[in-house]
Amino acid sequence: MSELEKIAEEIRACTLCGLAKGRTQAVPGDGNPNAAIMFVGEGPGFHEDKQGLPFVGASGHYLEELLGKIGLQREDVFITNVVRCRPPQNRDPLRPELEACADYLDRQIAVIRPRLIATLGRFSMARWFPNEKITAIHGKPKYQDGRIYYPLFHPAAVLRNPTLRPVMEEDFQRMKQLIDDFDKYMEEAKDSPPPDEPPPPPPPQQLSLF
Repeated sequence: MSELEKIAEEIRACTLCGLAKGRTQAVPGDGNPNAAIMFVGEGPGFHEDKQGLPFVGASGHYLEELLGKIGLQREDVFITNVVRCRPPQNRDPLRPELEACADYLDRQIAVIRPRLIATLGRFSMARWFPNEKITAIHGKPKYQDGRIYYPLFHPAAVLRNPTLRPVMEEDFQRMKQLIDDFDKYMEEAKDSPPPDEPPPPPPPQQLSLF
């Protein structure tokens, strides 16, 4: 059993918070164990709770559509959430629930080692972009810990507000180029003599908003 599978088994048996009492299945996450891109959403919904897989309802279908627009499939990325059991009536996750699942996410990131973590929605965004608003920072990458953190709207929010579709698609289009540019930068930095101070990360490109 791989380390990622061991983490998934722990999540399926987890009783660290009250959400465990109401779940049908926990949803550890799914996808490529060597993914360059990792998507982190908020929590399972009705369909995810039944199937034990992330993003399999309407939001998941839209996410697959977005991936297709940049030449990727679900199997190419890893998808998970900040909480792994469905909150009742799909309410927002509470702080103790987020804290109970935090270590699982840290361990999955350490195993997968994605080059880009794309946050979907405000609760996953808050983990790496505290006190920010998604309307202000979506599509604006942050370079930290040798990785790109990239905030996106949640697919469900776009489905509720179709005027966000062009913005969401534009943000998606940038992801692969961000990774290519970052890989090139890191390769060049590796081959260069060590400077007095670490070189800054590549500057984020400007993105047109609404």
